[in-house]
Amino acid sequence: MDKQTLNEYRPDYAVSPGAVLELELETRGMKQQELAKRTGLTPKHIGALVNAKSAITPETAIKLERAIGMPAQYWMNLESQYQEVLARVAEEKRLTRDLDWLKRIPVLLMTKLGWIDKHKEPKAQLIEVLRFFGIASVDQWDDMWPNLGVAYRQHNAHEIHPEAVSAWLRRGEIEASTILCESYDKVKFRQALDEIRRLTTFSPDVFVPRMRELCAQAGVAVVFVPSLPKTGVSGATRWLNTNKALIQLSLRYKTDDHLWFTFFHEAGHILLHGKKELFLEGTNGLDVAKENEANEFAQNELIPRRMLTVFAQKKPISKVAIKQFSKEHEIAPGIVVGQLQHMGRLPSSFCNDLKQVFNLADVQALGSR
Repeated sequence: MDKQTLNEYRPDYAVSPGAVLELELETRGMKQQELAKRTGLTPKHIGALVNAKSAITPETAIKLERAIGMPAQYWMNLESQYQEVLARVAEEKRLTRDLDWLKRIPVLLMTKLGWIDKHKEPKAQLIEVLRFFGIASVDQWDDMWPNLGVAYRQHNAHEIHPEAVSAWLRRGEIEASTILCESYDKVKFRQALDEIRRLTTFSPDVFVPRMRELCAQAGVAVVFVPSLPKTGVSGATRWLNTNKALIQLSLRYKTDDHLWFTFFHEAGHILLHGKKELFLEGTNGLDVAKENEANEFAQNELIPRRMLTVFAQKKPISKVAIKQFSKEHEIAPGIVVGQLQHMGRLPSSFCNDLKQVFNLADVQALGSR
């Protein structure tokens, strides 16, 4: 904040043009009825002006100029200043009211991540957060992020804050806005997924930029955004407009089996479901039928269910066998392990060394190239 702003006087009260008009009439010994006759306005209108129940319009200002000799610009300036002060006083009340909402936003982490600036004064911080969301006040948050409170009911183990979820989603929007995409093409996206599946055996420095490139050519932006506290989110899918979809990944679980399953799950939503819906992965309260459809799509894209079922019947399932199966089907062994664990054919602690572990910061850096 610059020195001029610091020294600027902003009153927390407003003197209405009507109060000034009443004083001027008293000074002149003029009754409101006489002013009404001189201006052609009704006595009721003059009373409304004096009592600040009616604003001074340019037409009224000209009439007052001619009737009592004070410039029209003077009255217009008074009205403008009065309305500005009223707006600021009302805004201060709104900001005070909305400070409780700010407590549900993970401000500290968002500042550390560089999403917003840090402010010592709570109201200034609230304004910063509103700018981040691109909304005028908290009242608009419900309009911009409808039904989050319903979709993200409290998890059995974790408290979910819809405000924090919306912050994560908003960051994805901001990052996706920097990705140039072709108009969405379902056929191209379907073809892109076939090539992306073959990237699962590669390291992030290979698969991240190529994945994003292929998706962008088909009209889908892919972004990696770290999960925030009180969100429990691993991925999301939505349409930014009719020609651009967004897949947002948090790398919440860090391993390749979770990353790839989440990606193909979100891709399933794009191919199978409507453009007006928002899909969030990580908690309950979502459309169970559509989530199951997306799960089935991801499973079959990564490893066709029939092939995996046949392999899972082998006894015992060894690391050597997993590696061989993975090689034959051109899929990362960590994904095979994850699927077998999900099926209950492997303990959750077995063969985890076959999974790749990713660092989100490194993945984000690769994705921004």
